[in-house]
Amino acid sequence: MKLDPILTKAARYSRRGYYGKAIRLLEPEVLRYHDSHRFYYILAVSCLYSGDFGGAHTYFRRCRELKMQDSHTLLGLAALHVRRGETDRAVELYLEVLDLEAASTHPSKSAIRLAKRGLAVIRKYGEKEALSAWLETGALKKLYPPLPPLPRSIRSGLLFTFTAVLVIAALAGLGIYTELLPNPFPSLNRVARQGMESLILNDAELKSVVKTSGSFHYVLTQDQVLKSYERAKALFADFRDEAAKVEINRILESNASDAIKEKAKLLLSYTATPGFNTLKDTYSYLEVHKDPYLYRNVVVRWKGMAANVQQSDRSVAFDLLVGYDKKNILQGIVPVVLPFAAAINQDMPIEVLGSIVIQGDGTIALRGIAIHQAVALPQAEDQK
Repeated sequence: MKLDPILTKAARYSRRGYYGKAIRLLEPEVLRYHDSHRFYYILAVSCLYSGDFGGAHTYFRRCRELKMQDSHTLLGLAALHVRRGETDRAVELYLEVLDLEAASTHPSKSAIRLAKRGLAVIRKYGEKEALSAWLETGALKKLYPPLPPLPRSIRSGLLFTFTAVLVIAALAGLGIYTELLPNPFPSLNRVARQGMESLILNDAELKSVVKTSGSFHYVLTQDQVLKSYERAKALFADFRDEAAKVEINRILESNASDAIKEKAKLLLSYTATPGFNTLKDTYSYLEVHKDPYLYRNVVVRWKGMAANVQQSDRSVAFDLLVGYDKKNILQGIVPVVLPFAAAINQDMPIEVLGSIVIQGDGTIALRGIAIHQAVALPQAEDQK
C-alpha cells in the first residue's frame, strides 16, 4: 500500500475515533483524489461510524464505481440497506461478498464473518417491526465494515517503536541503561530523505562554481551559489520542498556552472508535490509577480474568483481573479489550467493549489493540482 501523507493521517484519525477530523481533512481534497478508492473508503467509513448515513451512502457508491468487487465496500452498502429496511438488497450484497471471498485465493475471514452475521440478522429480524426494534438498540454497528487499515510500513514502524520502548524499559529496570548508553534507535527521531547522498558536490564541481559569460537573471558570487545550494539541500532535508525550489531556481537562473545546475536539477527531481494540508511554505501573488523566475514550479495556494471558465471532459481552464474572493481588492489575473474535470462555480470564491508556470511573455500562470470551493456534493438517496 503506497504511503500517502493525507490518507495516512485521515486513516489514523478514523481509527482513533476522530471521524469528524478525518472527514474535514479529506472532503476538501475530493477533486485531487477523485479516482482513489482508498480515499472514498476512508470517507465512507468515517461518515458511517459518525452517524452521517447520507454521506456514507454517497461515498460507498463512489467506492463501488471505482472497485466493483471490494467486499468491504459491499458490506458498507449492505449495512446501509439494512438500516433503511431494504433487506432484499442487503441479502444480495451479502451473498455477493460470500461469492467473492469463496473465489478469492486469500479470502477475508472478517468479511465472511460480517456477511454471515448480516444474513443471520435479516433472518431473525426480517419483519419491519422487529428490524426497527433491533435498529433502535444500536446493534447495526456490529455490521459495519472495518475501519481503514494503516499502510504496512506504518504498522511495522509502530510495532518496532513499541518493542524498542519495552527493551529500553527492561534495560532500565535491570540497571543496565544509563545516560552513557547512546540512543540505539536514532532513526526514530528523524527521517532521512531519499537521494541526499547523491547531492554532495565533488571536488571538480567545487572547483568550478560559476561561469563568466552568458545571459542570466541573477549574477551570483561563488559563495552565494554554494550557500544557495546548501540552503536548498537543508530545506529539502527538512521537507520544505517549495522553499528549496526557490533556492534551486536562484541557481538555475544564475551564472552558476553547468555542473552545479545539474545537481540542482537532480535535487528538484526529488521534490514531492504537496497538498493543501501538507504545503509548508506559502508565497503571495505579489511576491511571485515581483520576481516570477524565482518561483518557477513552486506550488502556491491563492484565493480569488474564477472567470472565463472553459470546461472539457478532461480539463478546465479559467482566469483566477487573485485576491477578489471578498470582492474588494483585485491583486491580479492569473490563467489556470486544471488537468482534470471539475465543476467550477463562478459565483463562489475559489482557492487554487497549483505550480507556477512562466509563460512566453514572462507572465505567470498556474498548473492546477487541487481546488477548494464550496460545491454541492452528490446527493444520496432519501433516507428512511
